[in-house]
Amino acid sequence: MTADNELEIQEAFQRAQKAHHNKAKLVATLKNRYIKLEDKLEFHEEFLRCLKYAMIVYTREPAVENVIDFVVKFAVSFETPMNEEEEEESEEDDGSFLNFLLNFLLESHTANSHAVRFRVCQLINKLLGSLSENAQVDDEICERIHEAMLIRVTDKYPNVRIQAALAMARLQDPNDPECPTIKAYMLLLENDSNAEVRRAVLSCIAPAAFTLPKIYKRTRDVKEKVRKLSYQVLAEKVHIRALTIAQRVSLLQHGLNDSAESVKEVVKVFLLPAWLRLLQNDILQLLHRLDVENCAETAVLALHALFSTATTLDDLLQNGAKLDERKLIPVDALTCENVLYWRAACEFVKAKGDEGEELLEKLLPEPAIFAEYLYSYLKSVPLLSEEQRADMTQLELVMTKEFIGQQLILLVGCLDTTEEGGRRRVLAVLKEMLLLPNTPLSLIGQLVQKLVGILHDDQQRITMAEIISDLREPIVPITECVDENEKRKKQVKLAELKVCIMECKQELEDCISREDFARAAELKESIAQLEERRRQLELQPESDHNKEQRIEKNDPETLLKCLTMCAEVLKQMNISRGICPTITALIETLILPSVSNSNSAVRNMAVVCLGTAALHSRDLANTHLVLLLQITQLDEPKIRISALKALIDQLLFNGLKILQDKPSDLLNSDGQSEEEESPVHNILKMLSEFLDSEICELRTETAEGLAKLMYCGRIVSAKLLSRLVLLWYNPVTEEDQRLRHCLGVFLQLYARESRAHQECVEESFLPTMRTLFNAPATSPLSEIDTSNVAELFIELTRPSALVQSSQGVCVHDSLAVRVCNEILRDIDAPEVRLYCKTLSSLEISTEPGPANQELQQLLSQILQEVKDKFCVRAVEKVLNQLKGSQQSKPSAPQDPVLTAVDENVSSEFFQFFLIDFLKLHNTGQKKVSTAKTSKKSCENKEKSDESDEENVPEAAPPSVRLTRRAKTAALEKTKQDLTALMNREASS
Repeated sequence: MTADNELEIQEAFQRAQKAHHNKAKLVATLKNRYIKLEDKLEFHEEFLRCLKYAMIVYTREPAVENVIDFVVKFAVSFETPMNEEEEEESEEDDGSFLNFLLNFLLESHTANSHAVRFRVCQLINKLLGSLSENAQVDDEICERIHEAMLIRVTDKYPNVRIQAALAMARLQDPNDPECPTIKAYMLLLENDSNAEVRRAVLSCIAPAAFTLPKIYKRTRDVKEKVRKLSYQVLAEKVHIRALTIAQRVSLLQHGLNDSAESVKEVVKVFLLPAWLRLLQNDILQLLHRLDVENCAETAVLALHALFSTATTLDDLLQNGAKLDERKLIPVDALTCENVLYWRAACEFVKAKGDEGEELLEKLLPEPAIFAEYLYSYLKSVPLLSEEQRADMTQLELVMTKEFIGQQLILLVGCLDTTEEGGRRRVLAVLKEMLLLPNTPLSLIGQLVQKLVGILHDDQQRITMAEIISDLREPIVPITECVDENEKRKKQVKLAELKVCIMECKQELEDCISREDFARAAELKESIAQLEERRRQLELQPESDHNKEQRIEKNDPETLLKCLTMCAEVLKQMNISRGICPTITALIETLILPSVSNSNSAVRNMAVVCLGTAALHSRDLANTHLVLLLQITQLDEPKIRISALKALIDQLLFNGLKILQDKPSDLLNSDGQSEEEESPVHNILKMLSEFLDSEICELRTETAEGLAKLMYCGRIVSAKLLSRLVLLWYNPVTEEDQRLRHCLGVFLQLYARESRAHQECVEESFLPTMRTLFNAPATSPLSEIDTSNVAELFIELTRPSALVQSSQGVCVHDSLAVRVCNEILRDIDAPEVRLYCKTLSSLEISTEPGPANQELQQLLSQILQEVKDKFCVRAVEKVLNQLKGSQQSKPSAPQDPVLTAVDENVSSEFFQFFLIDFLKLHNTGQKKVSTAKTSKKSCENKEKSDESDEENVPEAAPPSVRLTRRAKTAALEKTKQDLTALMNREASS
């Protein structure tokens, strides 16, 4: 090849580095040059020579990225639309360069340099992505690409894996469950530790029946960006019918409650509208797909999200409810979906305050009208007998009616009850519904909530006590039997009256015949009075006499209704006002007798009421605390859990003073002798035993209660903290997601709250590790990774983890002393290696002082006795840090961005690393890695999207913070530019 041709290729590469150059024109010019050549071998060699300069640069420099894009466009330009006649000739002529480039890349994908592997995968990805849909690639090359990328997706460097995963996007077969690409994708989604790799796989994996569970699972990923992209993929590529009801509900529940606002926004803006479009914008059909009876709150949350993004709010709110002229849904047209939509719309508009007042008037009628509507519907809910409940059809029908009734009751909270007439009617209707015998138990609590919400505080207790009294002791008619003597007396009186009437009538006739009209008038009046007396006597019942009387009802249904009302009232009452005589009477006559009821549901609700009432009165709590303790150990699991919750609430609210008189409510449960016999010790011992319970719910409630007590400072106990850590790691609790989540959140918040909490964590470290090391092989604790537990304690006790920094000796310093003493106890123990590794991971203060000297002496003593090389290196590293020897170590290469003063730094960089590309296979990895580590030292501790482990130096000195002007000047000097090096190589 001539010198002109060399310069032509090199010049094209030089111009391609600049973003303002027209790459299409460069490609066309170079392509014309290539087509005219008869011998293309030299062109290939020169082209590769220029390309290699870019392939050894790992960072995403603009100049290098421009060169990569130019190479891709040039290679793809040889792909031309072809018909069947020209296909064979085109493959031989135009496809030769593309095949040549792909062959070169496939031969280079195993290079030692991670930069080369990254650029190889990037080029293959861009080449395959730029080819048209009907593009044809040689089968052999296609197979080699597939094999090479399957290897590279397991590369050590995340950026290489990302590009390899993207390159395989067009090589996957979603119809084949055995497709190697699909399997590799699913493996990466499940196991890859880098979030950007998981995002890359999510962006290109094809949805299928066997890949959908993996995509769905990424919505619970630990990284916000992965969760966000997974929701986007589901919105764009997955039909709502492909998801189960449980998956749909879970997606909305977790997405709309996600801690990241970006994830919530994706669900609102992309997922929900996409589902709605697939269902022809029928919002009721969307609710039907969610099964609102079992996930009402999630459905309401989804509706509120749709309302918040709607452009025409009026139409959207009124389309689903379909109200009549009374602003009501006809009773025969009520469904679970439209009544839930109605409720959600009213709550959303009411939350807007004065802004939504006008629209709310269009959605709801007057309170009195709605009250009658609600009353008429609840009266129609049938009360099923035990035999009828066995019929699933009838049971489902009643459950549907109960759900609709529940939503209508919740709508009461949206009514405007400021007007006295409507308010009174609503109160009257709510009272009547509470007294109805067919009102379902599931609706009692909500009816009480709405009733108490409308009543004034002073009226709450009196009104509810009257309702409970009327329900417990209703007025019923009493029938009294009349004996035979009374009947005979009545008959005699009637006979006497008849005789008197006959005599008077006879005398009346005689008087008329004698024309004694005055006497006749008197007799006539007497006859009328006798006839009235006889009529009244005949009207009296001959056998029974009816009276009204209050009779106390003790059936389980009545007691449950009364106790539910009582529990709701106690929850709504102001806790600072104490217990009034009305509530005291309810406790004595209703709650305490129900605690010993034979029905378990009644007992459970009575315990709930007793525990809630005890929060209002410390004297009441002292009186019945022993009863609650007995129930936690003797009754059924559900009732034991209710009693345990009540006990934990007491300890949280009143502290440990509730158990015995102490000068402080902060007690250490690790006490000795006298304290071991105290009620405090006995209760904590009982709670500790509950942590080993076979009843999963009891164990979880106990762990959650202890976590609350420790976080609030009611208990300080290293032993209990150790038990909670072991419970969190125990494989037995792997399926208990609530327990794992609770303890995981608690440990982080507890340790970062205060220095005292970190000291407690430090004190629990060695007991926890000893328990794990001494666990028998048959114990589940033997399966726990001890190094992971040690890392957890190190992270929890880091000084940087505290919300507010504290003065004094660092917790890691005292922890190091504890670990050293533990090592010296048995220098030959197998756990010594882990303890030494722990020492090397601690952030130990290097400031001189007594603590520093003591730790140095302990480390020196360990060095004299320990024989293991790993332990020696770890201890020496810590000892050197304490002695300040790290300052005398040779400094790592300075960051070229901050220290470069020579404009030719970048050229020297390339000249140093690229003399012959073949050397990269043998020595490139070490050199490129060394060069890259110098750049990492000045970056933030958090990894960027393109960070790799190998880029982080083992020991990088702190860089001097320069001014912004100095940094800008240095950056300008060190921008990657391949021109100088290519010119130097060309002239040599």
